[in-house]
Amino acid sequence: MRSDEYYMHRAVEQAHLAEAAGEVPVGAVVVDPDGDIVGRGFNAPVSGHDPSAHAEIRALRDAGARLGNYRLDGCTLFVTLEPCLMCTGAIIHARLARVVYGAAEPRSGMAESRANLFAQPWYNHRVEVTGGVLASRIAKHLKAFFAARRNAAAP
Repeated sequence: MRSDEYYMHRAVEQAHLAEAAGEVPVGAVVVDPDGDIVGRGFNAPVSGHDPSAHAEIRALRDAGARLGNYRLDGCTLFVTLEPCLMCTGAIIHARLARVVYGAAEPRSGMAESRANLFAQPWYNHRVEVTGGVLASRIAKHLKAFFAARRNAAAP
């Protein structure tokens, strides 16, 4: 089995695709229990005119289509940014075994930053959570992206 860092690098590749499309650079991959990448996604809410087109959702949709099932038992999601409320719900509903994220999201992260929804007792499924994989690299990239965007918007 390859390392968490290996798969996070694959998610970072997806984030670069988002950035190239003018989207916030967030990327995700879904890995099956055998270590094969079965789903890929990058942020596309602006270009897709779809508020649900976060990297995680797109990767889950891709994996579900490839595997022929919305339940992704035993799979792991690697995502460059801590999941939001919507994505956390989808991760739990998909019955992922694990989610691994890179940088924390202080404004809307639901694994540690604003709340820990994965730890709530009312869910009938538990997801193992690992954060901080390649966090400094990913956070630096996101800060540079938003700084460039602010500078471009300045008069």
